[in-house]
Amino acid sequence: MGTFSLLTLNCFGAPSPTVRRRLRALAAAIERDGFDVVCLQEVQTHAYRSLLLEETPSYVAAAHAPHLHAPRGGLLTLARATLEHRQFVLYRDRDIRGAPAVMDWLLFKGVLLTRLRCGDLPISVLNTHLNANYSGDWNRGNRYAEVERRQLDQLAELARGEPAGSLVVVAGDFNIPRGSWLYEEFLAASGLTDPLAGDERPTYRALPGIPARYVRPIDFALVRAPALPGLDISSDLRFARPVAAMRGAEIFVSDHVGIELRVSWV
Repeated sequence: MGTFSLLTLNCFGAPSPTVRRRLRALAAAIERDGFDVVCLQEVQTHAYRSLLLEETPSYVAAAHAPHLHAPRGGLLTLARATLEHRQFVLYRDRDIRGAPAVMDWLLFKGVLLTRLRCGDLPISVLNTHLNANYSGDWNRGNRYAEVERRQLDQLAELARGEPAGSLVVVAGDFNIPRGSWLYEEFLAASGLTDPLAGDERPTYRALPGIPARYVRPIDFALVRAPALPGLDISSDLRFARPVAAMRGAEIFVSDHVGIELRVSWV
């Protein structure tokens, strides 16, 4: 029996008084759960990247693309096996389209591609964080949605380019809702499937004052699997509830909910 597990989470690693406490609680949970690969987004300083690496010693490999103040794209991938390939691809379309999107531009958003093996099975993991839609409007013609569409086109191109015999996982904060035209067109263009298709549980846990239109399922772990005997793919939400922290307290590890993916075959 072969197995592979992955967790993706936007860890809300923007500098704040509580972020180190949250990231330590997150790291402890990751160590306990023992995923094969963990894809993190919004790791917004190198200090937070170092903290996560120090607190997850069982993850013997890690990938990020160096940048001035943080990993490029805010992306960090942890793995319990040797990474055979690491590559960061910058999104070609990084049009600001409004003052709030300066934050997306500063992070140099893109795709962190890593490759590893699980037994004889090659696995490609594409960790990504798309530009945000600050209007909460994903209709055709919306200026933020159009930038997201062009980024999704590039992401689909990268996914299609991975070897046919590989298990391909594209994971991260897409900032588009499940079921939207952007989502449907991306699945068709990339050849990926969504194990949580039709699940309307939100993956963004809005902070006080954030309008309800933003509370949508916008994080994904999408899969393209080769023909494997006894293939089984399952997925669920992770960190929807608070986790144990220091001194017996319980805290939410992020303003997002994670997605866990589990694949098994004979």
